[in-house]
Amino acid sequence: MELGISTFGEVTPDNKAGGAVNAHLRVQQLLEEVKLADEVGLDVFAFGEHHRPDFVISSPEVFMAAAASITKNIKLTSSVTVLSSVDPVRAFQNFATIDLISGGRAEIIAGRGSFIESFPLFGFDLDDYNELFSEKLDMLLKISESEKLNWEGKFRAPVKGQGVYPRPLQQKLPVWIGVGGTPASAKRAGALGLPMIIAILGSSPRHFVSFVELYRESAEKAGHDVSKLQLGISSQFYVADTTQQAQNEFYPSYEALMNRVGRDRGWSAMTRESFNYLREEGPLVVGDTQHAVEKILEQYELFGNTRFLAQLVTGHTPHAQILRNIELYGTKVAPEVRKHIAGSRS
Repeated sequence: MELGISTFGEVTPDNKAGGAVNAHLRVQQLLEEVKLADEVGLDVFAFGEHHRPDFVISSPEVFMAAAASITKNIKLTSSVTVLSSVDPVRAFQNFATIDLISGGRAEIIAGRGSFIESFPLFGFDLDDYNELFSEKLDMLLKISESEKLNWEGKFRAPVKGQGVYPRPLQQKLPVWIGVGGTPASAKRAGALGLPMIIAILGSSPRHFVSFVELYRESAEKAGHDVSKLQLGISSQFYVADTTQQAQNEFYPSYEALMNRVGRDRGWSAMTRESFNYLREEGPLVVGDTQHAVEKILEQYELFGNTRFLAQLVTGHTPHAQILRNIELYGTKVAPEVRKHIAGSRS
């Protein structure tokens, strides 16, 4: 199983047109984080796209290109690219360029996005939410399959026999589908035979077992080899030397994030009690290294996933502690998870 990290690049808003000191610092920190993740042997680093003042990553491709120049082995991906509000031709060109810079380490995780700011920002109608994604995914996959593109759709001018360049170093640019738990999304990913990654954030992981089964059933019905499907799970994550230390260091950032987002979505306020429940019975991976190993393996037993992405929540946590979290993940947690999985397979 591949073990990696995803981040949205939380930042304290500068709230001014220029002189974005906080954003500048956060960008430097993100590059330190991906460099360390590569050095400690993690497999994947994912940059999430948002268009809000409290997140610094609006262009995952730019971060991926910067990361490619300071890393050697780690795969670089978006998590997610909000495909509904970007041009698939330009997206492919950007990711193919990163693939060339990185020596064949680029991927794209395409999704509809958990926030809607990009739709009015780029001039799209939110009523076309589903149709936009379906059409643009179709276009992206056709670009990936062939150097010359013949394509026509509803929301974009047709392309008749033009080449899309550059092409990636890899034989084919990996395209994953990022989902949040909608059955239609699982069916689409399965029918297309595409890798799928699920963000499991507020519900019990067991709630998603039927969702994964639907994904595999749809793939089988479409004639795909289910044994070759790649499945990713993403959960919020933090490890420290002791479980109590991990909880104390993680909770302030987690509470602030969940309540900030929750105000927009009408969620109940995050409390220490609900946090403890999500840590013990839900998807949160927060504790010492042994706790993290056990939680990741519990999800592996449920889903048979081929990838786990640890979602960082960094708002109020000192950067040194985030780096320690990544170090423990790469040097203590990842080797134990790999060892257990290798042993179970043999």
